[in-house]
Amino acid sequence: MSMIRHVLQKLLSGVQIAIFLKVGSFAATIVCLRLCGCLKADDWRMPLAYRIESLLKVIQYVYYPILAIVGVPVNIITIVTLTSRNCGLSKCVTRYLVAMSAGDLLVIILDLILRHIPILYLEHFYFVRSLPVCNIHAVLLYAATDCSVWFTVTFTFDRFVAICCPKLRSRYCTEKSAAVVLGTVTVLSCLKNIIWYFMLLNTYRLRNLPWFCHFTGDATESLAWGTIEFLHYILNPCVPFVLILLLNAFTVRHILVSSRARRRLRAHRSGEKPRDPELESRRKSIIFLFVISANFIILWSTFMAYSVWNRMYDLGYHLRLDFYVMELGFMLQLTSCCTNTAIYAVTQTQFRQQLKNLLKYPLTAIFQLNTA
Repeated sequence: MSMIRHVLQKLLSGVQIAIFLKVGSFAATIVCLRLCGCLKADDWRMPLAYRIESLLKVIQYVYYPILAIVGVPVNIITIVTLTSRNCGLSKCVTRYLVAMSAGDLLVIILDLILRHIPILYLEHFYFVRSLPVCNIHAVLLYAATDCSVWFTVTFTFDRFVAICCPKLRSRYCTEKSAAVVLGTVTVLSCLKNIIWYFMLLNTYRLRNLPWFCHFTGDATESLAWGTIEFLHYILNPCVPFVLILLLNAFTVRHILVSSRARRRLRAHRSGEKPRDPELESRRKSIIFLFVISANFIILWSTFMAYSVWNRMYDLGYHLRLDFYVMELGFMLQLTSCCTNTAIYAVTQTQFRQQLKNLLKYPLTAIFQLNTA
């Protein structure tokens, strides 16, 4: 109950802040931050970056619990809808979308619920410091994050093959191939991140930093650590960023060229411009693909920029971003784990209808029992 009261207090403070920000009173905003305990008496004299970080902390007190409450059931409902109902998607595409939702669900549990919320509400989760499982948690968390990101890459590549490579499509774009690809990505992600079990200690730091476990002495300043960490961020999310952008660029180029040729051919044959179902299907496919890719790139870009810049600073390059950029990056990255359902509902008519039917089913069953 004390934690719920704490959240309500922060929510009230956040509403007050929002009202004052709307009015545009900087002084009133500082007063609100002081009332909710995020700024001390003299903190208004602190730099702007510190004040922004304090404001983000207030937002996180409210935003993270809401994100957890929404994110877990939303991803579970998405998985159930895709696997048990006809959403008008091929079995291959369904495999990828289910895997992406499962990866997002694991990230919400391992990262948001088991990492960020205990750090944010430290007074309620202080017992976590005594749990000797932090390095195992880190391995599972980073493996789940890698899976979530690389599942998006493999889905993008599958759509690239389906649209641009007709000779390879019949062999690659199958349910069996999708299962093999997703299984391979999962195994490689786990193998890649096992190294953190040995590089990190088994006790929690409970600080909102990229590495939330304790480590030995000045290990982070060693060349070996710097190299491994830099490769860690290169493989996720830098390489996925580049691959998704390139694959989408090639896909757009192919669709534009083939669509122009198809329009010219149909206009030459019929002398008019009738509705072309094939072009409509291509347009819907590319919108669906682009929205998923853009969602990943936009929501992950802040975290990627901070991670790379921070490691460059540790390696001797004096180019460090403010700490609030990392906080904002965490928030946007975690948000990306809850947006795919909305994307599917907006872009896929049959998925939207099946989702409505699934949500109505409990109410329908209760109504039928009452009338029986």
